[in-house]
Order: sequence, then C-alpha cells, then structure tokens
Amino acid sequence: MPDQSPASGPGSAADPGRPLSLRRAEAVHRAGLLEVESYDLTLDLTTSEETFDSLTRIVVTSAGGSTFLDLKPTSLRSVHVDGAPLDVALLQRGRLPLDLPAGRHEVVVDAVMPFRNDGEGLHRSVDPADGRHYVYGMSFMDAAPTVFACFDQPDLKAPYTLHVTAPQEWTVVGNGAATQVEPGRWELATTQPLSTYFVTLVAGPYHVVRDTHDGIPLGLSARASLAGALEADAEELLTLTRQCFDEFHRLFGIRYPFGEYNQAFVPEFNAGAMENPGCVTFRDTLVFSSRTTRGMRTQRAITVAHEMAHQWFGNIVTPRWWDDLWLNESFAEYMGNRVTASVTQFDEAWVLNSFQRRQWGLLADQRPTTHPVAGNGADDALEALQSFDGISYAKGSAILRQLNARLGDDVFLAGAVDHFTRHRFGNATMHDLLGSWERAGAADLGTFSDAWLTTAGPDLLEVDRTAGVLRRTAPATAEGVAPAERTHAVSLLVAAPGDGAEGGSVHEVQVDAAQVPVTVPDGGVVLLDPVEATWAATLPDATTVPLLPALVSATEDARVRAAVWNQLRSGVHHARVDPDAAVDLAEAWLPVETVDAGLVYTFPWVLSYLPHTSDPATSADRLQEAALVAARGAEPGSPLQLAAFQSAIGACRAADLLVAWLGGERLPEGVDVDLELRWRLLVRLAALGATDRAALDAALDAEPTAVSRVEHTRAVASLPTAEAKAFAWERLTGAVSVPNYELTAAGDGLWRSGTDGPDGVALPYVQEFAALVPTLPDVHSGWVLATAVEAFYPRSSVTAATVTAMTTLAARDDLDGSVRRRLLDATDELTHRLAVRRAFRGED
Repeated sequence: MPDQSPASGPGSAADPGRPLSLRRAEAVHRAGLLEVESYDLTLDLTTSEETFDSLTRIVVTSAGGSTFLDLKPTSLRSVHVDGAPLDVALLQRGRLPLDLPAGRHEVVVDAVMPFRNDGEGLHRSVDPADGRHYVYGMSFMDAAPTVFACFDQPDLKAPYTLHVTAPQEWTVVGNGAATQVEPGRWELATTQPLSTYFVTLVAGPYHVVRDTHDGIPLGLSARASLAGALEADAEELLTLTRQCFDEFHRLFGIRYPFGEYNQAFVPEFNAGAMENPGCVTFRDTLVFSSRTTRGMRTQRAITVAHEMAHQWFGNIVTPRWWDDLWLNESFAEYMGNRVTASVTQFDEAWVLNSFQRRQWGLLADQRPTTHPVAGNGADDALEALQSFDGISYAKGSAILRQLNARLGDDVFLAGAVDHFTRHRFGNATMHDLLGSWERAGAADLGTFSDAWLTTAGPDLLEVDRTAGVLRRTAPATAEGVAPAERTHAVSLLVAAPGDGAEGGSVHEVQVDAAQVPVTVPDGGVVLLDPVEATWAATLPDATTVPLLPALVSATEDARVRAAVWNQLRSGVHHARVDPDAAVDLAEAWLPVETVDAGLVYTFPWVLSYLPHTSDPATSADRLQEAALVAARGAEPGSPLQLAAFQSAIGACRAADLLVAWLGGERLPEGVDVDLELRWRLLVRLAALGATDRAALDAALDAEPTAVSRVEHTRAVASLPTAEAKAFAWERLTGAVSVPNYELTAAGDGLWRSGTDGPDGVALPYVQEFAALVPTLPDVHSGWVLATAVEAFYPRSSVTAATVTAMTTLAARDDLDGSVRRRLLDATDELTHRLAVRRAFRGED
C-alpha cells in the first residue's frame, strides 16, 4: 500500500458528507453481479456556463442482487429502471442503490452535472486571450460520475455512444468519430468497449488540424489563440505520430483498433496527458507559443509515444484493479522512451529520461510511502491515485528494460502480443502477463517478480576502496520479512584524474551478495553503473566526489554525465555529499553540457540546494557566471543557449542585470526576450523584491494570455510582502476561487525565496498550513487536493520545528489519504535537507 497509516479518506465515518470512494471488495462484488452491454449518453452543453444536462442510458445484465450506481450531480431530475421511476432521494454520497433482478435491464438517469475548473470531470475554462470558452472531459479516478451516471470501475467495460449539443461555433471530438448532423448537434460513433475512466469529450472553438496515416484519421486541436503555434508544431507532431504508429504496428503486429486518433491540447490539464482511446488529451503548454529547448521537445515526443503505447498497454487490455496500474504506466514509460529513441529525431530520449525521471523514481522508492511496482495493495480507488508516482513510471520502466535485456526482444514482445490477444478489450492482472511471457519462452518469472516487482525499495550500491569491496545494502523490510535477493549486473568506470570516460577502463561486476570484491586504485574516479543498467541508488565515494567536475568536463558521453549527476544527487540526499560539491560540479558542467535536457531538469535541483551551501550568495554568483559562459558559448539562438540563459536567470541575484535583460539589453547574442522569458525574469525579480504588484499587473494587462495569468499569480505570490503571501493563501483556502494551474502557482510563489533562505514574511504560514490542512477536502478534491498540499507545503522552512509540526500533522487520524501521502513525502524531503544542514553546516 502507498499509505500504511490509518486513514479516513473520502467516504470514511469521519467525513459523512463526502462521496464514497470505491473499495476493492465492492468492485469485485459488482463485477460478479453485472455485465454492462452499452452506454448511451446525451449531453447538452448549452444550458448554462456552470452546469450541463446529462442523460445516461445504460443497458446491463444482472445476475440478480443489490448494487449501486455512481453519480455525483448538481441535481438529479429522475431515475428509471425498465421504465419504472426510482426515488431520487435515495442518492447518498455519490451512490444510488439499485436492486436488479436477474436479467437484462435499462437504467435511465436524467441529471444536471457541474462544469468544473480543477481539471477533472467536464472542465470548463475561459481563455483570457480572447474570452472564449473551452470544455474537455477527464474521467479518470472517481471523476466520471460528475459527467454521467455509471458503474465506475475499470473492469466493467462497455461500448459508448454520445450525442452532444454544443454552441454552434464549437467543434466536438471524442472517443468515437464525431459528425455534426445539424448546427450545434453532434453524433459520435459507438466505441469499442471502454472503461469508464477513458470516456472523454473535447468541445469548444478549437483550432483543428487534420491528416491521415496508414488509414487512420489523425487530428490535432488547441485553443484558437494557439492556432499559430499549433500550425507551427503540427508537422513535427504528425511526423512523430506517424513514426510511432508504424513502429508499434511493427513491434506488436496488432493494429490500432480505436478508429480516429485525435490529440487534443487542452487548457489547465492536471497530468501531462491522458490516453483516452480515440481522443488523447494533453496539457496545452505542450503547444509551444514561445521558444523552447530541445529537452522540452524531446519530452513532448516521449509523451506522444507514451500515450500511443497506452493504446495497447491499458486500452486494448486494462488492469482489473488499480493495484496493477503499472501494467499501464510502466509499460507506456518504457515503450515511450524506447520508440522515441529508436524511430524519431529525438534519439537522446534515454539520456533525458536519466536526467529527468531516474531521481524522481529513486526518491519515491526511498520515501516512507514507498510501494511495490506491482500489486501495491491499494484497497481504495482514491488511495490508488497516490501510487501514480515515480515508482509506477520511472522504476517500473527501468525494471521492464532490465527484463527485456534478460528475455530478449523475441520473447518479450511475443509475451506482450499473447497478452493483448488473450485479453483483447478486456481486463487482466500481473499474473496474466507473467503467464504470457512464460508461454512465449521465459523461464519461471516468480523469483524475478518477487525481487523486482512486488518488493519495494531500491538496493544501495557503493564502493569501499579501503575494504576493496562493492557493497549492496537491501532496503529495510518489515520484521520477519527477508530482504529481496537481487542480482545486479553493473560496470565500474575507473578513470585517472583528468581523464574522461573515454580514457578510463570499464570493469563488469556481478553483484550477487551483500558485498563482492573489486579492485580499484587508491586515487581517481570510480563511477558505479555509468550507463545506469540496473535499478539501484548508487553513491559516489569520498575520493571520487571532488574529481567529478574534471570527469564531466572531459567526457563526451552524455549518459555518463547524467549518471554522475544522479549519483551526486543521491549522495547529497543522504547527507553523504556536501551541497558545495554540487555547485563545484555545476560550475564545471554548465559550459560543456550539450544535451539541454540536463540543464532544464537538473539545474533547478542545484538551485534548490543553494540555501544549504556554505556561502549561498557566492554560490549563486558562480552558477550565474557559469550559465552565462554556457549561453555565450552556445550557438546563437539555439535551444542549448536558451536553456543556459534560463539557468542564468534562475541563479541571478543582481536586480539591475535582470532589469536590463527584461529591457532587451546586455543579452547574449541570439537571445530574444519572448513571453516565457519575460515572465521568468519577472518572477525572479519578484522573488528578490525588485518589482511590485503594479508592474506585474501591467505586464498581465499587456499580454493577457493563459501563460501570463498563471505566471502573474506565481510572481505576485513570490513578492516578499505580507500582502503577497495573503494573496497566495486566499487561493488555498478557497476565499478566492482559481483554476488548478493558478492554485499551484500561488503555492510555489508563497515559499519561493532567494539564496538566503525563506522570507520571514511567509513563516507564519507554517502554523497556518498545519491548522488548515485537515479541512482542505471541504475546499478542494481529487487530484487538485493532493497537488495543493504539495504546492503549499512549507518546503523552504528547513527547521527542526517545522519537521516536528509537519510530522505531527501527518500523524492525525482524520486526514484524507491523499493529503497524508503528500505530507509524508514532503516531510521526508524536509528531514533529509535538515540532515544535510546538520552534517555540513553544523546546524541543530
């Protein structure tokens, strides 16, 4: 389980008014009772800007017995079963009881549903650039019942037919091909069997680009104000889509079966994307309206491939319950990186994965909330949402990559194909997939599964030069439970001082015991697992750490540079390495790094540790200068130059220089200040207290885009004034209602600080936060509830008192499970940072 402590989340006795979250036992009972034949949905989006009409017709066969329908309306007009009315007052806490005798039945529900602004259900937003309204559906994890009445669990699949009334100037797309039968009325083709959480609808005055490939109709859509940016990106996106379809068809020999393939870039989307069959939704910040780095484009390409992989892993075959969510995410993560690297122009996908995702997964796997990749034990649908983390994605992907290397492509892919064929349009479990691999020729995978998939935590690998051994420390387990016996096939890169990876020697090591002998020199670099072939936390030894800057300066292998950073980050996290070493490494690395993803995804971590260095101000100045050297040395106008200049802004303490850059002066040749850079500069000036609210308001008025609105919120909340912190706090409490992106930006700004530690003006909010958190489910829900806790957590108050206060808060027995999970993770990070300060700064 992701949360081992007692919880009283939504639906518990402690929260009698909140909707109930589905329990696993309830899902098993309902799946045994019902077989859903079809859903027919009629949605009228024209009735008001706050609500819409939802008419649901469900044809279902019952084995005979009592169950319930999931439904969370604004108001319920009527419910009929086989033409007979039910008392609408029976609806309680999101459930409508049903007594269905054995046989076939029709259930008809007429309801008024809410438009939402938190990225779930049917989300409605207004584009500040032109005032136009946009709608999209996100039915994932408990959200579908705010769109239509349903039996909301992944293993009650059925075909869907939608009929939609929308304003006449709107375009409609969804899971099935949409046809406008008369102005404002749309009919969507009946789908293949889908789980409820895949059902979506995208409606509004979207700009649409259409194409076809290999008989598959393709579509791209984004807000009208992004039409120019979408047109500019369309060929790249369509080329990626074509290449990925061709490769997935080649690998699996099973064609994409869901008709059209629309990719809709929608506003204020919580996730990176959602794999809805026929209509994948993405956050529309992935349509680049400002200049961007290659790393961001590579990440977008991986996301496109990831969602396409889901059409097989997740959509053709869907997990039976949420404890097997890795069957979706780990596979999509692995295949997304693999396909992107092998058939698209973004062949550095695995290097980006190392810079961006590996530490995310390793830290999640070392938190007190760690859980297995597979079979995480989630008994509650909302609780399961908390396990969509670095373990489900990054760790699971790494384990599958190891398994693929062990089995070989022929067996690995044959097992996947067997899995898709046996369970086509149905549901399956981890054991079903393991059985498919074994039928394809794999040996018994029970031992592998036990060691890597169903046991939480990474091994810790480190070299002890004095003893001449490589040590493997298994993660702690519950009393009486033996640790996993994992074997690691790794290499050691041994390089003399000043040599790059190319000048060193590589030694292969089989780590099959708690310690194995290795021969390493007294001096020089010893880098464990330089190509990151195994899943483990690897720490650099004391001799190696000061030599790492020379290594990254000399090596031409981006994989080695990424591995160096991951090992140093692990060393700092465990208070084994002084954050000053991170500054030394970054100073040497910034001018030589050629993969801008390293700067985009690693440098912010370096900045986050500046307050913990021995001289934060001097460290920041060194990093700014190194970043400017990199920007001036890069090709003018290149993505690498942009990433270096973004890094320089993040480190800059000189308000006069920031103001000059904002005005277009003293810039490296090739840098132009566009909307994104302008707001990056304004946010930095705000954090330094070198601008004011009036100037920020004027900047928003000058360019009232969606990006500007979010960054304006971040900048205002970053000002070191009591008024600015109150501005942020009102958004958390709900006193001022804002969409999800603005809410998280306000939290980011509240605790944003310069190099000298948290602004004193924000410190009273530590206790305010502790007092407010237990009541937050009355204000926010679902995905946003958890992200709000994370965004407003007092992360820059690195004190023993704050750790104690947050630990006490997380131990309360009346907390929502998602709230507790974020509190535990954030407090663990705070504890580690406090340990760093104690170890290297001498603080209590």
